[in-house]
Amino acid sequence: MSGLKARAGLAVMLAVLLCSALPAPAQQDSAILFRNVRIFDGKNGTLSAASNVLVRDRNIEKISSGDLTASNQIIDGAGRVLMPGLIDAHWHTMLVRPTPMAALAGDIGYNNLLAAAEATATLMRGFTTVRDMGGPSFGLKQAIDEDLVVGPRIYPSGAIITVTSGHGDFRQLSDLPRTIGGMLSRMERIGGSMVADSPDEVRVRAREQLMQGASQVKLTAGGGVASPFSPLDVSTFTEPELRAAVEAADNWGTYVVTHAYTPVAIQRSIAAGVRCIEHGHLMDEASAKLIAEKGIWLSTQPFLDLSAAAGLGPAEQDKLRQVVAGTDRVYALAKKYRIKTAFGTDVLFSKELADEQGSMLAALTRWYTPAEALTMATSTNAELLGLSGPRNPYPGRLGVVEEGALADLLLVDGNPLDDIRIIQDPAKNFVVIMKDGRIYKNTLAH
Repeated sequence: MSGLKARAGLAVMLAVLLCSALPAPAQQDSAILFRNVRIFDGKNGTLSAASNVLVRDRNIEKISSGDLTASNQIIDGAGRVLMPGLIDAHWHTMLVRPTPMAALAGDIGYNNLLAAAEATATLMRGFTTVRDMGGPSFGLKQAIDEDLVVGPRIYPSGAIITVTSGHGDFRQLSDLPRTIGGMLSRMERIGGSMVADSPDEVRVRAREQLMQGASQVKLTAGGGVASPFSPLDVSTFTEPELRAAVEAADNWGTYVVTHAYTPVAIQRSIAAGVRCIEHGHLMDEASAKLIAEKGIWLSTQPFLDLSAAAGLGPAEQDKLRQVVAGTDRVYALAKKYRIKTAFGTDVLFSKELADEQGSMLAALTRWYTPAEALTMATSTNAELLGLSGPRNPYPGRLGVVEEGALADLLLVDGNPLDDIRIIQDPAKNFVVIMKDGRIYKNTLAH
């Protein structure tokens, strides 16, 4: 009997520990009324007439041109524009501010604090949601969800899965040869990247990310700019290796994305069942047609600036020049074939570049109208997030101002549909920032 009591006691203790590890529900504000606002709903390229929007708890409860009551707080928009919070579909939560060396070898506690500071800055730029495309972001996500840290919603991928010498393999030559089944490298121990050189290894690493809470899984199917031993033209994973990750993700009801610049990397990814291509700047006409025909997502970035090359070596600078040279072409092909295109920034190792997050979105007007660009960064990006299915950490509608949608909202001083440059100065022009029905900034209250 004493053994039974002991086991029961252990069960209770385990249950308490498990419950304490779960994110605590965020404390919700009372009902809030946005009065006299013109709405950009995230879909239509025109503003609404003067409207009133009632937010209760986490959701938009009512939108009306008539009077609305039952609110504890009223924000007089005075004709300003109310729009959805912005979404960045390619963000690296843990890798924005540290140097490459600090990210790999620096103190983990400090790096997490650095990432938390950047998360707050990201939200204050009006980006209420980010899709993290690689890095140990699970802890920061939990801290944000539990209101310990102010920051955006994070859709985490977990560690980037790469092959030996692939993009994301930041080991030194002195770390070779790799012992199969031996000690993990520093980058693997901290959850930045995981090396996988067979379908079985890929399957294990993908399942590990899903076990930790990944909403999608990321592999690098070809070379990249920042990795020292990864030429752009190299294709990395074999089709069976990519398919192993796709099968693992599919079993969990979610999807795989691949970092892929070249036609070979793109086409092999699609053959394996990958549902979203990241970058694609070196794609050809045949690859663009295939993406469109198969209904694959293209998550790409307006790389136009070579200033990021300042901290790179000569080989990496040359790779960046190739990518920047392909930017016009990738957007031209995306428009020509009506590819489902998402917006992201892919900022690495530069607080200064992160501060230009809104400017990178505004740069889309090189190819799109302001309304098209803002739609891409709101409802279109939200549609991509929906591919995570039951692994979606934030069920509900994002990226739109509609009744029943999650209340991620920006009140903007000026009309970004007329002048998208307004979003380049969020400190001045985003007068209210709301995420999940809670106000994180309100300059009108002063």
